[in-house]
Amino acid sequence: MHLRGLSARSTRNRRRRAWAATVAAGVVAAGLMSGPAANARPAPEPSPTTMSVKSPPGGANVRVLIFHGSAAAGDESPVVNAGIEAIEQIGLSGPASGRFKVEATGDPSVFTNETKLGRFNAIVFLTGGGDVLDPEQEAGLEAYMEAGGGFLGIHDAARAEPYSDWFTGLVGARPAASGPAAVQRATVEVGDRRHPATKDLPLQWKRPDQWLNWVKNPSGDVHTVARVRESTYQPGTSANGWDHPVSWCRDYDGGRSFYTGMGGTVSSYDETDFRTHLRGALLWTTRLAQADCKATINGNYKAERLTQPNQPGQNDQIGEPHGLVTAPDGRVFSIGRGGADSSQPVITDWNNPDIGKGKGEIHVYDPATKKVTLAGALTVFGNKGGGDELVKVEEGLLGIELDPRFEQNGWVYLHYTPHAQINRDTRMAERRVSRFTLDLASNKLDLGSEKVLLKWPVQIHSCCHSGGGMAWDSQGNLYIATGDNNSSGFSGGYSGNNPQPNYKGVSFADARRTAGNTNNLNGKILRIHPEPDGTYTLPEGNLFTGKETEEGGGKTRGEIYVMGVRNPARIFVDKQTDTLYAGWVGPDASAPSTTWGPAKYDTFAVITEAGNRGWPYCMGNKQPYRDRNLPDPTQPLGWYDCDQPKNESPNNDGLVNLPPVTGNNIWYSPQGGAPDYPRDANGVPSYKQEEATYLLPWLKGGGQAAMNGPVYRYDAASTSAAKWPSYWDGKWFVGDFYDADQPRNAVITDPKNQGAGGLPVHSESLKKIVPVGNDGIRNLMDWKFGPDGALYVLDYGRGFFTSDARSALWRVTYTGGGATPAADQLARGTQ
Repeated sequence: MHLRGLSARSTRNRRRRAWAATVAAGVVAAGLMSGPAANARPAPEPSPTTMSVKSPPGGANVRVLIFHGSAAAGDESPVVNAGIEAIEQIGLSGPASGRFKVEATGDPSVFTNETKLGRFNAIVFLTGGGDVLDPEQEAGLEAYMEAGGGFLGIHDAARAEPYSDWFTGLVGARPAASGPAAVQRATVEVGDRRHPATKDLPLQWKRPDQWLNWVKNPSGDVHTVARVRESTYQPGTSANGWDHPVSWCRDYDGGRSFYTGMGGTVSSYDETDFRTHLRGALLWTTRLAQADCKATINGNYKAERLTQPNQPGQNDQIGEPHGLVTAPDGRVFSIGRGGADSSQPVITDWNNPDIGKGKGEIHVYDPATKKVTLAGALTVFGNKGGGDELVKVEEGLLGIELDPRFEQNGWVYLHYTPHAQINRDTRMAERRVSRFTLDLASNKLDLGSEKVLLKWPVQIHSCCHSGGGMAWDSQGNLYIATGDNNSSGFSGGYSGNNPQPNYKGVSFADARRTAGNTNNLNGKILRIHPEPDGTYTLPEGNLFTGKETEEGGGKTRGEIYVMGVRNPARIFVDKQTDTLYAGWVGPDASAPSTTWGPAKYDTFAVITEAGNRGWPYCMGNKQPYRDRNLPDPTQPLGWYDCDQPKNESPNNDGLVNLPPVTGNNIWYSPQGGAPDYPRDANGVPSYKQEEATYLLPWLKGGGQAAMNGPVYRYDAASTSAAKWPSYWDGKWFVGDFYDADQPRNAVITDPKNQGAGGLPVHSESLKKIVPVGNDGIRNLMDWKFGPDGALYVLDYGRGFFTSDARSALWRVTYTGGGATPAADQLARGTQ
């Protein structure tokens, strides 16, 4: 039933009127009604009511109250009428278990009628804003929420009760005074794929509305379920940036609050998707359905350091962090690359047989005892300290994985560079992937049990870019990430394609010899199928079979799944889909060049099939570099063709004609996320910095060292109190070693185009959940979810090529509790 029109309003509290009247005209002009002025409100008075609303309000005969009172005189607006009619229709339609009755009123005295107020499961504010409740009426609304009521605010409801801090908390944010007034079509990124208000909406929801800007961004204090993408409309001078919440919810003051900034137009309420949005919000606020409105609230996560600092001169707790993996029983295995405590000597003289000799440690953290065991240490080539690229080294113990049947066989796979195999004369080494057996009771690795699965040569005259990550798919295939193993110092930081520098005939600055070479295992992601006897077979579907006859034959390796990657330190396979996720570090140019090509791009990619990811020919979304070759590598030749790349390096012993390049999903430079440029008739970008557009405004570079993370999978059967909530299910975690402007985000990609390099459709920052800063996880080296659903993170520490007091294993757990309302508080029981 409608109680149309505004009834006689209750007399306002005199003190509130007097205070409001004294507000300077300039403050009003600046938009006081858009948000409370700082320090303007008098000290809160005791609640003027002793109302007692039954708990929880409403019952199985679900009722919704729509309040449309306004501080302005006259009838309600057409938007209010459209909203009332839409909510009435929502209540009358759909499954019987989700239907409800609706009453609408503009009379605020309903909030002082405890008997009537207690009949409603939820209250909807469709008010036009302003000071709509006197103190006693606001206290009644507070009492209603404290009793476990539900609240839904729509659009201008965020302008109501502008002097009330409590109401600001209820709605979550206040509109900025200078937001755009025009109705504009924009794209809404629907990030919560579980909440009933958003789970059935498009990932990218394109619709017209009046878009509000916020005085203070509420993200992290509320649970944001959808954001509006500012690049798709004109947000005005008070824009909020890439993180622009538009709909959110939270458990507030004993009840449930949902707010949407949409619904500012009459036509909104005719949209099927917008009605779906409102229906889901009402199902939760009326207690007809449960939902998690805590998942992205920063205070609901706890980050704790698990490992203690090493004893002086030792790596007894943790080595130079370089990777981790979790066992099914909760143990966490971490590896140290090879750097020692900074007090220990390093040997850089090639005449010394011990040059670069280090220990690649394997440590095991046991959550039952909270103790660390040194499981074993391999003697590796990986301890030459810092310096330039002709001194330092990134080899060592680079990767770890546990066998899929680890609980039965104790098999551990290690990716490393044994010191015993280096050739000091030619400055070549052997990289290998070996299987070892761990004593499951003592956590000790049997170093004599080694089975060498795969080995290949790497040059060690010059640093860097060794890769190292490993991962399994659901079919028992092992993925191995290898870096291009080249110096970046001979091409100005652009394409690593200088064929000239070499040591005793082996190029160390030409990634066409490695990453761009179909006959070389460096600069690749390999895929093999380990067999029980310590050998391996090749699964179908790799990029090559190794038996190709093109160009005379013998020019491919069947282990290659992905070519054209520079330094893929971290990879992850989502076993639910067997999709590969990878990230790699780019070159070093600080800005784009109209002569040589793009600036340094660090890259993340969703890889659904074998392919060529471009390096050193193309990066980003197929942006080409300029070719160079002998006799004068300083002179540019033609631009590479990303669709038909050719390897014409004198250092190439593989195919000349390469597979076409696949574009990547995420790339970033010091200037911003996903730089793009106008292209000429041949598809070559201008590379003029002033002409760049940034397709992913939520990330930026700087130091840049991409650290790919996991895809979270929620386990409903798990009883772990630490597990992250289902909200994060399917989200891909991408991060950077550095924590300033660089990414530490969870993103959603569209399955329809992710394998072809489609841009992420949604992102949210993790920097207050996986905390940054010197006292947090400043230098993120690896991150994986454990079987308990908690996130385990390695902080590298504050030095390079060493372990130090900040090197540590961390655990990030969820503390927010389950969905609300509790199952025994549902209005009609569990459905």
